[in-house]
Amino acid sequence: MPAKIAEPWLSFLREVDRALDRPVVAHCLGGFILAVLWELPRPTGDVDFIEVEPSDAASELLDIAGDGSELASRYKLHFHQVTVAEYPEGYTSRLIDITPEEFGRLRLMALEVHDLVLAKLGRNSPRDRSDVEFLVRKGALDRRRLEARFDAELRPYVLNEARQRTTLGLWLEEFFKPQG
Repeated sequence: MPAKIAEPWLSFLREVDRALDRPVVAHCLGGFILAVLWELPRPTGDVDFIEVEPSDAASELLDIAGDGSELASRYKLHFHQVTVAEYPEGYTSRLIDITPEEFGRLRLMALEVHDLVLAKLGRNSPRDRSDVEFLVRKGALDRRRLEARFDAELRPYVLNEARQRTTLGLWLEEFFKPQG
């Protein structure tokens, strides 16, 4: 499902695609994905990724388009590897391909919206809460699916279950209408 990627992102990503020596698949999350798939109006300057395939391609991607690279300096955009994150165990089966059809090497795979939200639980920053509120208002999130996925695919693996359970409970209470 190629998505519409706005400028200057599209030109930046085209150059990354051309510069890669081999096919690279990036598992992406964060503000860039929210902007592409859900039209989040908040600007962002990076493409956050949690994994790349093949796994040894992360350094190549960051050399080409990471913070401080020539491309990053020119476009004021960059790739950022998220090294500390907790996300649902089965997220890879739900990745959404947002790669423009013209790309030959770079493949951009977005976390499904519930997986993306669950990956925000650990940090729970004001920006994360604002993103969740935005997604709820857009009708992008299903409360039951979010809770079920947390219980089945995230809770058993998180470092601080009580904290994340509490955060999820607060988000559900704050952003979803009471169920009756």
